[in-house]
Amino acid sequence: MSKYSLSIAIPTYNEEKHIRKCIEAIGNDLAEDIFVIDSYSDDQTTSIAESLGAKIIKFKWNGRFPKKRNWFLDNYKINSKWILFLDADEILTSSFISEIKQVLPKTKFKGFYINYSTYFLGKKLKGGIKLKKLALFQTNYGRYEKIEEKNWSKLDMEVHEHPIIDGKVGFIKSEIDHRDFNGIKRYIDKHNQYSSWETYRYFKIGSKFQKSHIFSRRQKLKYLFIESPFSGIIYFMLQYIFFRGWIDGLAGLYFALLKASYFSQISCKIYEKKVFDRSNKTKDEKI
Repeated sequence: MSKYSLSIAIPTYNEEKHIRKCIEAIGNDLAEDIFVIDSYSDDQTTSIAESLGAKIIKFKWNGRFPKKRNWFLDNYKINSKWILFLDADEILTSSFISEIKQVLPKTKFKGFYINYSTYFLGKKLKGGIKLKKLALFQTNYGRYEKIEEKNWSKLDMEVHEHPIIDGKVGFIKSEIDHRDFNGIKRYIDKHNQYSSWETYRYFKIGSKFQKSHIFSRRQKLKYLFIESPFSGIIYFMLQYIFFRGWIDGLAGLYFALLKASYFSQISCKIYEKKVFDRSNKTKDEKI
């Protein structure tokens, strides 16, 4: 067992463009094991990862719970105390590695929120709302929330699902670099999928989010405004003006506009579903 008792898990599908830099940035003395949980990539993802010492685990989703991360946690023996989930386009920084080396051996927390930098149009953004994820936790104290989905999500990995931690959660101050260089088309396609997920998730949870202990303060705030036709405008004002996204020039402006569009998509899809449901109800009443 390593000094830090940490394993790192990287879910992948066709990530040959990113996986080498992701694994190499981890270094040699931080992680006890590096797991690559792969959805049968048809490129060189697994061969590159294996050449760098990662353990390859193949995953094929059956369309039901659990998805990739929970499936891994439930079906594989992890010898370390801690698990860090990384995406293939996320790069550990030297400051992040130094901080967790200091924190993990002596902390009383069971999990940690992590800060992420954002790269957009090839540029590291300095302004805007910072991305935070609860991606580091003790293996025996965390699992991703179970969401009953049926047929409305085709994603084989938890994306918006969050880990539920049995214990107190802290914060790592240093950032991980999120270097998404897959282009605007993929970004838009991906967020179109996400907006549909968020729409059906919104109808699934109803008004329960305000009283639930599962949701963070940020999540509760999001669901409070997400139905409003002004949600995109509200986000833009926060991202671009209040959190100073404007300091990143055109990259900051385009990022704010695309993210605002994402929230507008969600509110529009929520409205569309309500109209569709009312129409079907009227038809049933007439019959």
